[in-house]
Amino acid sequence: MWRGVVGCLVAAATLSGCGLIFGHSKPPVDSHPGAVETGTASWYGPGFHGKHTANGEIYDQYELTAAHQTLPLGTRVAVTNLDNGHQVEVRINDRGPFVKGRAIDLSYAAARALGMLGPGTVPVRIEVLGEQRPQFATAAYTIQVGSFADRDNALRLKSSLATHFDGVYLATLDGQAGKYYRVRLGRFTRRDEAVQFARSVTPLGVPVVIVEDGSTP
Repeated sequence: MWRGVVGCLVAAATLSGCGLIFGHSKPPVDSHPGAVETGTASWYGPGFHGKHTANGEIYDQYELTAAHQTLPLGTRVAVTNLDNGHQVEVRINDRGPFVKGRAIDLSYAAARALGMLGPGTVPVRIEVLGEQRPQFATAAYTIQVGSFADRDNALRLKSSLATHFDGVYLATLDGQAGKYYRVRLGRFTRRDEAVQFARSVTPLGVPVVIVEDGSTP
């Protein structure tokens, strides 16, 4: 992503550290499901909203996405804030960060879910969950509004959303670091139907992402 490369060229001129300088970057991280990386997370938002990401998408700071230097684009990862235990699931769709010592650059929505907007950077654990499957016309879609390592936190969000909507359920995923509880809402045969319904959820202040759904409640 050019935002990181330009930043590093400037930093190189002033002798400040970057993870990518004159073509050198950190070694690739294991991309197999269950692989774990620890490091520092940062986030990026308004200045890049609406611009292209490394995979050709338009960056939307309100989606749960992230930039990573080496993980394959499309990889899903669970990111846990080690300071407060908050956890979020994101999809890698961009490259970066290119600042020495940083492991992942999160979208505004993901940073908000982790409670790191104020500090800007926090120590995190990153667990690879797998790659996002290609989207087919027959796929079923759902709205994911939270992903937690703590089942009680997931149940509290589920209960809160159930006062506003029908069809709120938990989908579980077994990871090397433990079980993840994803709070999901509704099932839709078309992605545009899920996107339209998601607009009624976002005013509640919860992060929303549209995902393919093959699970059962």
